[in-house]
Amino acid sequence: MSPALPAAPAAAAAAPTPEVSCRPGCGACCIAPSITSPIPGMPHGKPAGVPCIQLDADFRCRLFGRPERPAFCGGLQPSREMCGSDAVHAMHWLNRLEAATRPA
Repeated sequence: MSPALPAAPAAAAAAPTPEVSCRPGCGACCIAPSITSPIPGMPHGKPAGVPCIQLDADFRCRLFGRPERPAFCGGLQPSREMCGSDAVHAMHWLNRLEAATRPA
């Protein structure tokens, strides 16, 4: 059984402290959230649940460290709370955060 996920709104209010490195082969942060700013290859951003066009076959960002990477992406830092012990946890947590922050 999976551990209970943290409440997404409270987690969104506090800036996460990077406690962990990105998990190889995960890509949850490039799939789960919506991104409203332009991304090279996705000029209107991307909807939640759609893999970013810049996510490569190894689930790594092709724009990492580049100036054209959206600010949203740079602000989403890995943490134990968000990433948990596996990619499934990260997807569930980010999906809850997306739902909690979706405009009414």
